[in-house]
Amino acid sequence: MAPSPAGEARPASPKLDLALLAVSIGGISFSAPLISATAAPALAIAFWRNVMSVGVLGPYALLRHRAELRAIGRRPLLLAMAAGALLAVHFALWMPSLRMTSVASATALVTTTPLWTILLMRLFGTRAPRLVWLGTGVAFAGVLVLTGVDLSLSSRALLGDALALGAGLAASGYMLLGAEVRRTVSTTAYTLVCYATTSVVLLGVCLVAGAPMSGWPAGVWWQIALLMVAAQLLGHSLSNRVVRTLGPSITSTAILLETPGAALIAALWLGQWPPVAAYPAVVLILLGLVLVARGGRAR
Repeated sequence: MAPSPAGEARPASPKLDLALLAVSIGGISFSAPLISATAAPALAIAFWRNVMSVGVLGPYALLRHRAELRAIGRRPLLLAMAAGALLAVHFALWMPSLRMTSVASATALVTTTPLWTILLMRLFGTRAPRLVWLGTGVAFAGVLVLTGVDLSLSSRALLGDALALGAGLAASGYMLLGAEVRRTVSTTAYTLVCYATTSVVLLGVCLVAGAPMSGWPAGVWWQIALLMVAAQLLGHSLSNRVVRTLGPSITSTAILLETPGAALIAALWLGQWPPVAAYPAVVLILLGLVLVARGGRAR
């Protein structure tokens, strides 16, 4: 999403932004079930999703931000590329996890990104309020319960849980690096460099893994395009827009609705009903993340 032109004030409209936030949550919630339903290798879906995003964003970025792209310094450029590499790791772990464990489990575990972010920031000397640590403990208790439930189902489901957790960790690194880059680089320029790097890294992963890159019916390509629109354009772009007026606490907490939203869509569309024992675990994870968001707001 391109930032507003310099000096142009965008009038605050909480009602409109709440509606846009609802659309954003719907788009993000739809992505996990759509990935599970798409008859193509998960790694190939991740690659083409990012390539399509670059195809949509690239012309605008090159037209409006060409001078900025040429003037990006060495450090922010390397950080943006590193963020793109971590985003590739995130996709390469999370998308396969959706084929190994339930949508509900994978989505709940990948949303632990704020917890990993808190831990990484603590390693660099940033102290968090007690409420944040309380929320972290509650959420990790939910993680332990959920992985125990999935272990009782199969070792494959447990491996899917591990991949989803790893995807959340990679996403936290991506977010921290992106926040640093966006201190001096516009969102549009940063996103183009990041997504382009992600596409290149995922192409290499697909080639090494021997994942087929084409040969699917037209319906599969439409599903991948729909995934790009739902997750990238409607999901993340709209959430980035409304965070400026609604604030990070409301936005980040609302996005946690992705987990029950994705689980409900997967249940109704794909018939993926999580085991009853998984529900308390998911509730613990969401409760912990809400406490983390509230603690961050208080700070």
